[in-house]
Amino acid sequence: MKISIIGAGSAFTQKIVIDILRIEGLEGGELALVDTNAERLDLARRIVEMTIDKTKKTGKWSVSASTDLREVIGGSKFVINEIEVMGLQTVKNEFEIPLKYGVKQCIGDTMGPGGLFKTLRLVPQWLKIVKVIEELCPEALILSYSNPMSAVTLATSLVTDIPVVGLCHSVQYTARKLAELLEVPYEELKYSCAGINHMSWYTTLTHRGRDLYPELKRRAEDPEFVKNDPVRLDFLRYCGYFVTESSGHFSEYIPYYRKRQDLIDAHCSLGYNGGTGFYAYGWPEWRKNRDEMIRKQLAGEEDIVIQSSEEYAPVIIGAVVKDEPAVIYGNVPNRGLIENLRSDGVVEVACLCDHNGVTPCRFGKLPEHLAALNRSNMDFFSLAVGAVLEGSRDMAEHALMLDPLSAAVCSPAEIRSMFEELLEADRDYIVTLK
Repeated sequence: MKISIIGAGSAFTQKIVIDILRIEGLEGGELALVDTNAERLDLARRIVEMTIDKTKKTGKWSVSASTDLREVIGGSKFVINEIEVMGLQTVKNEFEIPLKYGVKQCIGDTMGPGGLFKTLRLVPQWLKIVKVIEELCPEALILSYSNPMSAVTLATSLVTDIPVVGLCHSVQYTARKLAELLEVPYEELKYSCAGINHMSWYTTLTHRGRDLYPELKRRAEDPEFVKNDPVRLDFLRYCGYFVTESSGHFSEYIPYYRKRQDLIDAHCSLGYNGGTGFYAYGWPEWRKNRDEMIRKQLAGEEDIVIQSSEEYAPVIIGAVVKDEPAVIYGNVPNRGLIENLRSDGVVEVACLCDHNGVTPCRFGKLPEHLAALNRSNMDFFSLAVGAVLEGSRDMAEHALMLDPLSAAVCSPAEIRSMFEELLEADRDYIVTLK
């Protein structure tokens, strides 16, 4: 059993490894770590080895590591994608240039100017990796965490027959938050959920057969309650359903909340609830702090906490290897799974995991107004991925014109000017566009 983690310097690696090591019945194998940053790869290797010791799996699991993926991924059964491409070099430009045009991003890694240029940076490099996976481990299952998830999963599905599923934690994490808000045991919460990554919808929400939506909507009329999750709870009052991703992310995917400062002040709060510049100014420091925490763990100054992360990759691995069925929510090619979303796009639906791999489950139709919101985002991803695959400047610019946040704030001429500035600032890091 070999499991490769590409982009192993990511903050995801340690908790995913902990969950893999805790899979009952999976007693050993090899963890192959890849990262282009040699220093962060060394940190990842050492902390994974220490985690193996901590879980008493020494001698059962081995670790290999290389900055050259060709040296270590051959024969992998699972390939976990966690890559970032030139994020530290570009995150400030991708926030501050749009800010000049009134586009006030909170996260900027999926939609908006930041999401577009992250697609133009990351997807070309990822597709080079996919070619190596096809060559060295063609029987692998790709489990992809990198954002923008819909774009990465879509691009992968268009260039290879190797199965890929995009994995986020927003469905299960938000379900846990809803259970807390509604004061019901998480284990007893039942729901159906579908849409696209960061923008799936809980179409049913019940506890012991009781519909929880009337109670959630009643509480959402209380301004103090809404402060718990200001954009999502406010939008619930108008669309009737709760969305999977945070207020900060979600506020960027629709045109309503970030187009004027008074709306940002009223609805977006601070930090992950929608604070302007939250990611651009916070992420470099978070990454530095994460590396420092690993150094302290390696020095014995901080303990490694062995507990479940609830991430889906280890659930899939356990279900496939042991043929013990499990259900996760994954991002997969639509192909009719959600009838009123474009069939050639990527959707997020319930998936059955067993010895057959990851089998998506047909959902049917979303309420039409929810589907319409999803479709505009899917069109953005289609154009952004098309820009990468065809090297098309026009497709990239048109994607930005369709972006809900940019379009809510800027004229077409302003969007073109913003696009050209970003193109010049990121020129050394993105796909060549003609």
